[in-house]
Amino acid sequence: MTGVLRLGSGPGGPRVPWRRLLDELAAAGYHWLELGPYGYLPPDPNLLLDELAARDLHVCAGTVTGVGGPHGDFTAVLAETRRVAELTRALGASDVVFVPSPGYRDDRTGGYLEANELGEGQWRALLANTGLLGRVLADEYGLTLHFQPHADYQVANEKQVRRLLDGTDPRYVSLCLDTGHLTYRRADVLELIARHPDRIGCVHLRQVDPALAARADAEDLTYGQALAMGLSVTPPAGVPELPTLLAALTGLGTDLFVVALDVPSPFARRTHDHLTSLGGFI
Repeated sequence: MTGVLRLGSGPGGPRVPWRRLLDELAAAGYHWLELGPYGYLPPDPNLLLDELAARDLHVCAGTVTGVGGPHGDFTAVLAETRRVAELTRALGASDVVFVPSPGYRDDRTGGYLEANELGEGQWRALLANTGLLGRVLADEYGLTLHFQPHADYQVANEKQVRRLLDGTDPRYVSLCLDTGHLTYRRADVLELIARHPDRIGCVHLRQVDPALAARADAEDLTYGQALAMGLSVTPPAGVPELPTLLAALTGLGTDLFVVALDVPSPFARRTHDHLTSLGGFI
């Protein structure tokens, strides 16, 4: 498994200038990154390749986010996916992570924008459009789609993730296993790995504070509000337990990019050092 940092996608958007974050990423010991929201890093591939090469950094995946889920305004979703795909391919990466955000709630106000469960017609649209995204990425760009569940989207818990995987073609759609979002919504990530070993395309490795997760649920907070309160914690302080999780991922026998949180040093350094100490992580 290869350690990666994801850039500029936390609550409130980018925290630091992009050059500084690249510097801190390299200093923390990482060599790979996921791009995060389009536009945080410069979209000029020549400039970006030069900046990355100067720090011995490489891109593992592009990120589609900020346009909602595939069941909604699919014209906007497809246009953003193509824009990200162009940059991702130009940077030599092979994967695109799709994050269905914003979801059914407003992160700032907590207000509901739509129901937290999809109707049958919406599910049909979600499955068909996700499959189409995967085919477009594969056939036109040579890239692989990884769908990341989001705690405030209608694909967040174990049942919903299994329905997504059962209803899409494994040739075109795989799962970005985000342990923070899934654990927050009480999904058993080990069960998902065991049931769908061939669909785990990459991992977003997050630990959450279980007491704060319970409080957020009781108070009906958004995931973004819970993050702002300290939901994500530095390993090994939270759940899920990392040794068991990493053993299950290692048991898949495939090369995986394991993406850490987008918080700059010292969090990134502590996270990298802890994961490296567990073995099987470079």
